[in-house]
Amino acid sequence: MEPGDPINRAASKAESQLRKGVLEYCVLALMRDGARYGVELLRELEETGALATSQGTVYPLLSRLRRDRLVDTTWQESASGPPRRYYELTEAGRAALAEFTGTWPVFRDAVDHLLAPKAQPQASGETGR
Repeated sequence: MEPGDPINRAASKAESQLRKGVLEYCVLALMRDGARYGVELLRELEETGALATSQGTVYPLLSRLRRDRLVDTTWQESASGPPRRYYELTEAGRAALAEFTGTWPVFRDAVDHLLAPKAQPQASGETGR
């Protein structure tokens, strides 16, 4: 398969759409146990492989999460450079993550069910050898 081939474009589009749909909640999940700064979030997303993204995606997302009051920010001094902006979940952010966490397994299972190949019934009279 070539990079411009329609099958590659479809797979790439599917992956992109899935990432867009879950990235916000994955970022919230990364903050579940404490405040994180942007580069740290990018690094953790990159380590997953499938959720690797760019600063141009994560920082606007973090700004939107802040505007939506799902995260609060604080500035903290850094031993290795300029101060860093840390992002931390608010109660509304924890509630949004809890809602997604409850919804995700049902959604995932429904998609898995539809994607699984159906077992083909055997024609009558056939014997398995």
